Amino acid sequence: MGLTSETTVYVMAGLAAVCVALLVWWWPRFARQGLWQVLGRLVALGTTQVVIIAAFACWLNSSYQFFGSWGELFGRVETAPVEVTQAGDLGGTGTVNGVAVKGALVQPATDEQLKRVSGLPTGPAAVNGRVEAVKVVGRRTGVVDPAFVYLPPQYFQKAYQRQRFPVIVALSGYPGSIFNLAQHLRVSQTAGALQKSGQMQPTVMVMIRPTIAPPRDTECVDVPGGPQTETFLAKDLPDALKSAYRVGHDASAWGVMGYSSGGSCALQLTMRDPHVYTTAAALSPDYKVKDDPTTGNLFGNGPDRTERINGHDLMWRLKHLPAPQVSVLVAESKHGERGYPQTQAFIKAVKAPMRVVSILPEHGSHNFPTWVQEMPPALKWMNQQLTFPQDVVPRHHRKGTVVAEPSKPGHDPLRADGPEPTPTATRSRP
Repeated sequence: MGLTSETTVYVMAGLAAVCVALLVWWWPRFARQGLWQVLGRLVALGTTQVVIIAAFACWLNSSYQFFGSWGELFGRVETAPVEVTQAGDLGGTGTVNGVAVKGALVQPATDEQLKRVSGLPTGPAAVNGRVEAVKVVGRRTGVVDPAFVYLPPQYFQKAYQRQRFPVIVALSGYPGSIFNLAQHLRVSQTAGALQKSGQMQPTVMVMIRPTIAPPRDTECVDVPGGPQTETFLAKDLPDALKSAYRVGHDASAWGVMGYSSGGSCALQLTMRDPHVYTTAAALSPDYKVKDDPTTGNLFGNGPDRTERINGHDLMWRLKHLPAPQVSVLVAESKHGERGYPQTQAFIKAVKAPMRVVSILPEHGSHNFPTWVQEMPPALKWMNQQLTFPQDVVPRHHRKGTVVAEPSKPGHDPLRADGPEPTPTATRSRP
């Protein structure tokens, strides 16, 4: 039985019901005086409570897909085959869900989670687009991380057969999963609707989790002697996607977004690696990475520990280092979320050439309903920042003729539509 299967949930629920029934049935026997009777009561109560909690945890994990397998739950993660992780050449051929791709850094994956997501495009891919379940192989780190990739309809249309596309990488929070991004944040569904209505240019959306060594929360840090999360997201992931899909090769076509700790990671990646990602949207982020029981020691104990900590403190970076030439969006509710003062401080600290805009609803909580409301204006704003790649697929890679660059929609993403929160442009201080 898989950890996320409904069978596991039903079995655990049935086991909990049996434990409760046995507790009620045997309780009179434990009511007598004596050491063994007291120990019996403690064991019976403890066992019943543990089973009930385990059943609830299984149901919660099945609903939100925090951990995808028993191996992940107990810290056993997949690693890349030696011949793949040590490969320096991105050549070769492979297939992802039947579509020919270059290289072996993006591989087909089971679509068990994908089948449970509602609202995904169906029918002809050239009309509605498609979402693929894949595994991304880290050439440098050896990490193998699951991902969903949304390809817009234009990706499959003959007129665009040699055109590359901009990319937005969407990161989940901790201990979130790509299922949360697809089902609860509705990344591909929202992007598809915006693109279909002309409010967003055709864009490849990549849903991936920054938790590359579950159950440990590595944030967006290259841990000394441990998981190399930043290297995977800033180097391995872009290389893998460029090897497998027709996506832009210039940083101006790449953006990253996320919610909660995924939003923190999006800011970290953009400000620390502006040559990879030039645009970020962070929904309810933190602005400093700290050690806690879920992260363990992220920065090591060597003489450079303080330097590492400061390097992942975005307020420290804004104060002591030159501002990167990037654009970021931060979202935080004025009432209902604890990070509003920190978000205001971050906005005020930003200086040119960095640019910042904000979504600041009056009310909201640290949850999916709030982030779903913020998604459309965030994506439309990112659309305005990202450039549609000028480069095309070389003629010897794909038959066809060079087509004119598609015109970018004239919609202004900073204008609110209906009840959506409006990103507020904030002037950078010179």
